[in-house]
Amino acid sequence: MLTLPVKVRKDDEKPAALRKKGELLGVLYGPKIKNKSLKLDYKTFEKIYSEAGLSSLIFLDVGGEKSPVLIHDVQKDSLTSKFLHVDFYQPRLEEKIEAKIPLIFEGELRAVKDLGGTLIKNIQELEVKALPQNLPKEIIINVEDLKALGDNILIKDLKLPKEVEILREPDEIVAFISAPEKVEEELKKPIEEKVEEVEKVGEKEKGEKEVEEKEEKGEEKARK
Repeated sequence: MLTLPVKVRKDDEKPAALRKKGELLGVLYGPKIKNKSLKLDYKTFEKIYSEAGLSSLIFLDVGGEKSPVLIHDVQKDSLTSKFLHVDFYQPRLEEKIEAKIPLIFEGELRAVKDLGGTLIKNIQELEVKALPQNLPKEIIINVEDLKALGDNILIKDLKLPKEVEILREPDEIVAFISAPEKVEEELKKPIEEKVEEVEKVGEKEKGEKEVEEKEEKGEEKARK
């Protein structure tokens, strides 16, 4: 299991000063512990986060005392996408928790390459329930079996360890191959509509002209 060293942050340590020194702010909390304000090396956390994500247990080393935790949440700068703050959660290892696991789609898509289809991903993250130590970091989905237009992958098709419970309906569509759009028909459609509109306008003008001629003839007869 990965280990991340951290230090307890003192009340008089200002966030801006710590960030200038290359440190990241954090907090540790959980059902059995008191909240602790933390500081940690930015680059070390960046590396750990890339490997563990939000659903894998890591050891948090607080001054030599190691505890299994989850990276529960991260806050990023909206402009630079740099980490600003991280929440660590120390769960009860004997109790199941819910988590969202990212889906990773792998494999060659013949239906896309040969038939011009498009892979539509309806679900990017999967809600699951398991003991903290049994949570997967990610779920790999092989898409090579999607060979024809309309082929799909359902929730019930996913292969997960029996210790992991999926919290979605089994017949929900995870991904499918969409047929290519009929471009020629779409291009012809507005042209046909315009031609039809012109014909209707022409008929309307012709009808109005006939009405005007009849009215003029009626007026002439009335004068006679």
